[in-house]
Amino acid sequence: MSTDTSDDTGEELFGDVDLGWEHLKNRIFLGIVFAAAMFGVVALGLLLLDIATDFYVGVTEFNINLGEFLTRDGSRREELAGFRGAIVASIMLMGVTAFLSFFVGVGSAIYLEEYAPKNRVTRLIEANLANLAGVPSIVYGLLALAALRNGIGLGPIVLVGGVALALLVMPIIIVSTQEALRAVPDGVRRGSYATGATKWQTIRRVVLPAALPGIFTGTILALARAIGETAPLLMVGALFVNRIPYGPFDRFSGMPTQIYAWAAEPSQHFIHLAAIGIVVLLTMMLFMNGVAVYLRNKYETEV
Repeated sequence: MSTDTSDDTGEELFGDVDLGWEHLKNRIFLGIVFAAAMFGVVALGLLLLDIATDFYVGVTEFNINLGEFLTRDGSRREELAGFRGAIVASIMLMGVTAFLSFFVGVGSAIYLEEYAPKNRVTRLIEANLANLAGVPSIVYGLLALAALRNGIGLGPIVLVGGVALALLVMPIIIVSTQEALRAVPDGVRRGSYATGATKWQTIRRVVLPAALPGIFTGTILALARAIGETAPLLMVGALFVNRIPYGPFDRFSGMPTQIYAWAAEPSQHFIHLAAIGIVVLLTMMLFMNGVAVYLRNKYETEV
């Protein structure tokens, strides 16, 4: 009796549809989705294999000493070229970028999420922020070029590069901070208000500590993106400098632009130097991602 019921139900749901054809279409769709996912993985694997090959050839056949590579400054002579100045410049860039973008980004997110009225203007601002997070990085470089270099007359210094990268990551920090604040349950806020706390006390002592893991994760991942950006630095003229910057008003050449300059050279020695520089840059990006995961787990445990 139960078998007859299931058959009747199947006929009512699918009618005259051939179930074998439906299963075949499901398998075809699954294969297409899997192929699309694997395309990116295979492309990334081929790129990493090419970089690893150039890295190995540079160390073995061209006798590039990794210690000297990391402790020498840039040079037009391939046998004297190093990566120290670019590493220091990128670290300083991340410091300037974090200082300019973190407080403004988190403060803007707190205002939009906790204080701003939920009206059409707020929704328009949030929609524009989401769009700005997807704007190509070269646009921010052109903005810094027009406003700071051509407008104020500043040269290709660390401060200008930091401003360009801060403009790039600020929408990302704002959006990620908003998502972290939204993830805090409303019951936590209401419980704080019930004890007599003001709105600011609730945000500072209850909401922000609970949202810190998401805020730190979004910020560090945004900075990990910024450290590998080349287009904004090229737009402000930070292409090649063969010395270490010592302050925000010194000329600089970051790791991405140094790699770009080496890759454009006809000499194979410079090509292998660029491959080694890419490995160093990827290592720093992986380190920053690891720090983001560590901080998230640490604050989730404490909170």
